[in-house]
Amino acid sequence: MPDTNDQDSAISFGAFRLLPKSRLLEKDGAPLHLGGRALDILIFLAERAGEVVDKRELVKRVWADVNVDEGSLRFHITTLRKALGDAGEGSRYVVNVPGRGYCFAAPLLRAAPSENRRAEPVSSLRSLPAPLARMIGRDEAVEKISAELSLHRFVTIVGPGGIGKTSVALAVAHGQLASFDGQVCFVDFGALTDPRLVPGTIAAALGLTVNSDDPMPGLLAFLRSRRMLLAFDSCEHILDELAPLAERIVQEVPELHILATSRESFRTEGERVYRLFPLDCPPQRDGLSMADILAYPASQLFVERIAESLSEFELSEEDAPLVADICRRLDGIALAIELAAGRVNAYGIAGTASLLDSRFSLLWRGRRTAIPRHQTLSAALSWSYDLLPAAESAALRGLSVFVGPFTLEAALAVASCQGISEAEAVEAISNLLSKSLIATSPAGRRLRYRLLDTTRAFVGDKLAESGEAVRVARAHAEYFRYFLHDISIKSNGMQSAGGFLPYADHLPNVRAALTWSFSESGDRAIGVDLAASAAQFFLELTLLTECYRWTRQALASADTVAVDSRKEMTLQAALGVSVMFTQGNTEEVRSAFTRSLQLAQELDDLHWQLWLLRGLHIYLTRVGDFRGALGTGEQSESVARKLNDPTSTLNVEWMLGVAHHLIGNQDKAVQFCESAMDHNPSSQRLNIGHLGYDDRIVALVALARGLWLSGRPDRAVEAARYTVRQAEQLEQPLTLGISLIWTIYVFLWVGDWASAESLIERLIDHAARHFLGPYHAVGIGQKGELLLRRGDTAGGIDHLRRSQATLYATRHRIMTTVFATALAEGLAAQNQSDEALRMIDEAIAQIGDHGESFDVPEMLRVKGDILTQSGRAAEAEGCLQQSLALSRRQCALGWELRGAMSLARIWQQAGRTAAAQSLLAPLVAQYQEGLSTRDLVAAKGLLGALN
Repeated sequence: MPDTNDQDSAISFGAFRLLPKSRLLEKDGAPLHLGGRALDILIFLAERAGEVVDKRELVKRVWADVNVDEGSLRFHITTLRKALGDAGEGSRYVVNVPGRGYCFAAPLLRAAPSENRRAEPVSSLRSLPAPLARMIGRDEAVEKISAELSLHRFVTIVGPGGIGKTSVALAVAHGQLASFDGQVCFVDFGALTDPRLVPGTIAAALGLTVNSDDPMPGLLAFLRSRRMLLAFDSCEHILDELAPLAERIVQEVPELHILATSRESFRTEGERVYRLFPLDCPPQRDGLSMADILAYPASQLFVERIAESLSEFELSEEDAPLVADICRRLDGIALAIELAAGRVNAYGIAGTASLLDSRFSLLWRGRRTAIPRHQTLSAALSWSYDLLPAAESAALRGLSVFVGPFTLEAALAVASCQGISEAEAVEAISNLLSKSLIATSPAGRRLRYRLLDTTRAFVGDKLAESGEAVRVARAHAEYFRYFLHDISIKSNGMQSAGGFLPYADHLPNVRAALTWSFSESGDRAIGVDLAASAAQFFLELTLLTECYRWTRQALASADTVAVDSRKEMTLQAALGVSVMFTQGNTEEVRSAFTRSLQLAQELDDLHWQLWLLRGLHIYLTRVGDFRGALGTGEQSESVARKLNDPTSTLNVEWMLGVAHHLIGNQDKAVQFCESAMDHNPSSQRLNIGHLGYDDRIVALVALARGLWLSGRPDRAVEAARYTVRQAEQLEQPLTLGISLIWTIYVFLWVGDWASAESLIERLIDHAARHFLGPYHAVGIGQKGELLLRRGDTAGGIDHLRRSQATLYATRHRIMTTVFATALAEGLAAQNQSDEALRMIDEAIAQIGDHGESFDVPEMLRVKGDILTQSGRAAEAEGCLQQSLALSRRQCALGWELRGAMSLARIWQQAGRTAAAQSLLAPLVAQYQEGLSTRDLVAAKGLLGALN
């Protein structure tokens, strides 16, 4: 250690003063006995404070040329730590860095001999507790508070229990030692139960003897002669007495500064409040790596505390997401994280995570050296709860019913059931917020409140003990019943879009209210009303499984609870939608839509009739009943005429256009759907987002496909890309899924394998993430088609078979014939002509159940190719002639060109080249665009071969 003279120079840290040359260690001014080797270790580490000293270097310095093993070093390190405190306290000063060595981590105050008396606190001051050896995630807070303290003489650190206020205050206080020439006095009010003893407690900490009933005059006289920092810790329970006293000290002692910690502010003149927030936690997002997770202070603290008790601990990639989840569920509260980390030794990380929801986590014990109220979460929370007046504790118990954020209006509704007036409740919530027992949760312009999860668990137990739980749960459920009902009325039910989306943050509370309502202790009448109002809420958020669960429960309660016609209509409609997209196109879907439509007709509600007809139209297209879908569209025309609404008329035209496309009337399909390209997407229209589709996107899909089929491939590709972009902007998973499914075929048809592959992979991933089972099966089937086109016949067949099994099980018939056609082609490519022929015949026969279909010409062409391969040219020619005739009737030039190429090859083999040319050339000539697409290139090549 550098030294310019023979005199000793002191090193101060915490309550200790080390004089290396005198080989003396003092604690609170009294000599402290320490063995020679341990003292040598301390001196060497202090000389290189902040550095990691290698174990071998340390042994060489302390033992010189004597050979000793590492066990001797560990023994003397343990002795040193015990002398500096107990094992927990001493380890704050001497830190083990696994695999490297030891480090002296405490902040030091060095002074030359002539300055010793000025640099250290006067011996009468209560010693400043040692700071944490390393504080995580609080450097910015310490820096800002220190800056505030230099500009303003009274700073209070405010935050909930266990967040780390004391640790931050101690770090700030130690950092201020030099600024105040060591005159920093720490006063812990945590154990003080009698507020009248506040002045005496401060005086005792300063080393003053109190000989009068009023120590204030003597206290002020002593402080006026000093430049000093008073650090007041844990002040929340004696604020009524301490606040005026602190204000008076600041006013009358110009050189004195106060740094305080409290769960609420002093609210005095001159006070600056620094609110300490929880440690930043990793976000709830897929794909975070271990490095990403460990970049957040909460995770760093958790892992470091584990390593302190498990020296060989290393976090794995597998456990890293669990650490992120634990930190989030503990709201980044430092004490809670440390207590949870202390359980890993016993339960492992996964086991600790599984126990977080149990009440036992509130009882986990921390460091033995911690003050009692910081040894368990329950103790920390009891400290705050027990200080509350009756109205505030009752309000806080009631607030435990809320899951996630809640509004002031919701809180007042619950408080009213506890006999608290609105004025009292408003005041109580304000006070609970100032006492850090409630947190704010910003949501745009709307302020939300929330309880930290640990606080909610604690006061939830208090609510159960009070016997108020059922009454509070009922008030909570009733509030959300009326809240959602009002929004439903304002948004005109399920005919208009977006009415519920601004209130998505209420979702956890709606779930909780429904769960209670249908429980044994709940009220099913409330549950039925709530489920009817919540149906649109769930559908707008695309929570189809939840929508199904609650609407099914509500309708099942009709035997015991009266359900009026409008509520049943709403529930049946929502049931139909949710079943259709979660379980497939079952008869339950048709039954639900039909019953809901019947009720809408009885209520003479034209808007609901049109909405339900649209839902039925989608169902019929999905089961392959395209004629039935057209009939539903025509029925919708008469409803739209009665409404005399241009928007409704436009939507009905799109419904008709889609039906005509699927039946095979491509000229009418393009005619009805072309307006979707020019239509302003922001203008109001029939909201069918709850049915899984946006009406305009469905029309655009039909338009893109109709353009290719009618011989306009370039425009088809342009419309397909535009459709996907428009669907992306709507942020509706079902709508985007259907836009991908149907536009993929445009790229398969034109032969753009790269674009098709990109969209197929996106569809498969999208369907998996949103649990859209049938859509996922469609993506697998389309991948099979692409594999066939690229020559991987075996892979293509495997994908198509797996897809077909799911689609048949869910009655998703709109795709089964398409995939059956592709599968038949694949089987024929493997020379399995008989099975291929059986497959295509079954597909054609399936269309017979529901009338015409857009893909019949293609099925007939494929059958003709299979017959040709089997040597049955005459039958093949007849089949292909049928395909061409139907293509012309459907105005499907795309199919007609394919059929003509197949027939031209037969005629070429038979020597009828002129007939083949005259068949093919006029069709190629009709194309004014897309001349480089795969079919046209093939057709031109065939024409060249025929010349």
